[in-house]
Amino acid sequence: MKGRPAGPGCSDGAAGPGDAVQRRKGEHLRLTATRDVETRTGPGWADVRLVHEALPAIDLDAVDLSVELLGWRLRAPLLIAGMTGGHGAAWEVNACLARAAERHGLAMGVGSQRAAARRPALASTYGVAREHAPTTVLIGNVGAPQLIAQGDVPPLTGGEIRELLATLRADALAVHLNFLQETVQPEGDRRAEGTLGAIRALAESVDVPLIAKETGAGMSRRTARSLAEAGVKALDVGGLGGTSFAAVEGLRAELQGHRLGARLGETFREWGVPTAVSIAAVRPAGLPIIATGGIRTGLDAAKAIALGACLVGVARPLLQASLEGGDAAVDAWIEEFLAELRATLFLTGSRALDDLRGCPRVILGETRDWLTQLGCLTDAQPSPAPAAGKD
Repeated sequence: MKGRPAGPGCSDGAAGPGDAVQRRKGEHLRLTATRDVETRTGPGWADVRLVHEALPAIDLDAVDLSVELLGWRLRAPLLIAGMTGGHGAAWEVNACLARAAERHGLAMGVGSQRAAARRPALASTYGVAREHAPTTVLIGNVGAPQLIAQGDVPPLTGGEIRELLATLRADALAVHLNFLQETVQPEGDRRAEGTLGAIRALAESVDVPLIAKETGAGMSRRTARSLAEAGVKALDVGGLGGTSFAAVEGLRAELQGHRLGARLGETFREWGVPTAVSIAAVRPAGLPIIATGGIRTGLDAAKAIALGACLVGVARPLLQASLEGGDAAVDAWIEEFLAELRATLFLTGSRALDDLRGCPRVILGETRDWLTQLGCLTDAQPSPAPAAGKD
């Protein structure tokens, strides 16, 4: 197994663009774990009520939480969402989370791998995940803004991206759509023209499935259909209601004395489509849906799956657990989360996740208003039961 980087700097030469990215990764990790960066707007779970089944026909222990994602079978519908990498402190976080994914049969993503493309010595902060999770479904990560030229900075090439995938031995690749974050970030990449074409070209040039991933502002039906037509194989809606990267970047800007960035971060902290609404909005695209954004309990996860998600992603709570208590704390969090999810299936009379999607539900409040005005309310209703066969 490759050794841990010598220190937080992981330097391999003279200062350059990679150093700025590396420094930013460290700031993201610290602020996300320790500061008030949650949205004040909820993801919508409080408005989604699942109807209790007073007479379950199965045993609690018989509930099956396994799920299929893009041909892989997972023991539970939980993705340890891509959070970090590209900084010395990320090494142990990714190692800890990878060990948990391997033990529990989950999927795992890593943070944006751009830092490793610019400074190869940082590759081990991502590759450590594969070393500790040899059989886990691992998802690589690059940013959509980096697929096109940003001023004098050229886009990541197909060869560079394939090398990043090979280093991680990734099973899939997430392309994160973080234009809100880039808008607030003082040094952000704000050019966007040509991004969809670049995603289409990338889907054709890599030999792993492409997942389009929002990072906290959610997705619309129009976006989902465009991505499906471009060859994306799954959607991670990354909805409003969890960590706000506008808030994270606003805090970074404030620390730098960048007044405009700080103001933008506060103004757009609540910007986006709530996670519950995003799930219903993207269902007509016909792609597997991963629900991230404000998933904090197994009950939240059950509501997301009932609305149409096949998997849920969790980031900040697992990051905090890994930093505060290591493997034991991460295991405890996952076990409690899965117990809550299993209990919800049991109490709705669901033997498996597919059954949950057909359970009756009630949608109230602002979430119902969103869905009604967007014309998505019917997409949030239970999936119809299969027609009975003829004798």
